[in-house]
Amino acid sequence: MTEQAVSREENAGGGVQHLKRNAVGTVGVIFMAVATAAPITAMVGNVPIAVGFGNGSHAPAGYIVATVVLGLFAIGYATMAKHITTTGAFYGYISHGLGRIVGMASGLLITMAYVVFEASLIGIFSFFFQNLLKTQFDVSIHWIVPALLMLVLNTILTYFDVNLTAKVLGVFLVTEIAMLSLGALAVLIHGGGPHGFAVGEIINPVGAFQPAAIAGASAGLGLFFAFWSWVGFESTAMYGEESREPKKIIPRATMLSVLGVGIFYVFVSWMAIAGTGPQEAIALAQDPNTASEIFFGPVRSYYGEWAITMFNFLLVTGSFACGMAFHNCASRYLYALGREGLSTGLQKTIGATHPKHGSPHIASFVQSGITLVIILAFLAAGMDPYVHMYTLLAILGTMAILIVQALCAFSVISYFHFHKNHPVSKHWFKTFVAPLLGGLGMLYVVYLLWEHKDAAAGTASGTLLFKLTPWIVVGLFVFGAAMATYFKFKDTRRYDMIGRIVYEDNVVRD
Repeated sequence: MTEQAVSREENAGGGVQHLKRNAVGTVGVIFMAVATAAPITAMVGNVPIAVGFGNGSHAPAGYIVATVVLGLFAIGYATMAKHITTTGAFYGYISHGLGRIVGMASGLLITMAYVVFEASLIGIFSFFFQNLLKTQFDVSIHWIVPALLMLVLNTILTYFDVNLTAKVLGVFLVTEIAMLSLGALAVLIHGGGPHGFAVGEIINPVGAFQPAAIAGASAGLGLFFAFWSWVGFESTAMYGEESREPKKIIPRATMLSVLGVGIFYVFVSWMAIAGTGPQEAIALAQDPNTASEIFFGPVRSYYGEWAITMFNFLLVTGSFACGMAFHNCASRYLYALGREGLSTGLQKTIGATHPKHGSPHIASFVQSGITLVIILAFLAAGMDPYVHMYTLLAILGTMAILIVQALCAFSVISYFHFHKNHPVSKHWFKTFVAPLLGGLGMLYVVYLLWEHKDAAAGTASGTLLFKLTPWIVVGLFVFGAAMATYFKFKDTRRYDMIGRIVYEDNVVRD
């Protein structure tokens, strides 16, 4: 059965529902994609670790390397988006490029990644929320209170039209970018810090591969945290079915998200380290109690204590925005898997959309239920929301998503060059060299994560979940492949549907 035949059959039968069309434009898609990267959390949370235990003052150079690798990946990814629009994104792309078996395996893996990312962000949101109440109002509450609050808000906001989510995320995203920019611009205007801009000591790309001059430091750890700061940018493709002119908007939003975030990360981290002083920044980063001063110090000296209060407030709203964006992503992957009719029950429930809002509302409720179980499990185990829930789930999700990103890069090559689809778009660089280098880069980052997983997990490295992480990733991938193989021999109609739901303007175009 061909892709077009599947499309016609499903449309004629009316059994498959779709998300609300023309609900969001380029800016909205960019807001939702960049929100998953959580700029303020990525900068304040990741840069100090890279500085203190990774590539030292060359941490911004690590962001340059990450921008190049992810940019190469995005070139092929965006080219694929011009021909295939599906809310399943990676799941659909890999199914078309590497086949339905690898596609289904990747679909389960990426769905798991986005499912646990929401719980991970709820963990760090709870930590920031607790800290804000304690420092500003001297009020102490248990972390489960803000955790449940965020989960309820996510469920309510994502129930409605996706445009509402885009507007909420847009407000939070603009404010956190503005705050980070104020600090960076102040350093720029004042000519840098105690040693000027220290260009050679901070943004020399060669330095990204050199560890800080301290015992136990590893350049690989610094590079991993640079790549970690981007997780979620690829979610642009998930909103293709809900966007206006998806064949134009999604490729454009993808490239703008990758390059825009990359330039911003390099600039902000460079100004923060220069404003503090390269060696001074490394010293501060060694102590968890002073690590944030790399950013807070320059901001306090130029704007005063009120700016630090605002910073702490935006850490709360930024992590909330990131968690809500991941809730959207997870819901859409659950919906994409459910609507394909691999199970009639799933198609009528998880694969259904709201009759008025066009949102995957049942999948969203399922996602909330799964997240609630995860939160309560960490609560019952007496674990910390930041040290354990945020860190362990972020590592689990990141390992899964990097593997799928690499497979997606290779699927671009296969789709255009081996399956010879759309000769007009076939290009030696855009659809071969760029995705090849991007995919190899992703595999390298997976290797970095494996090599430095104990350091990345910190004190949580001794937990059972940490030890099970690679087995969970491998197990889900094998299970997905086995399920697709079963359908191939026992139910060919369902097998043919894997990664192939398309309609009208979303069909695979010549």
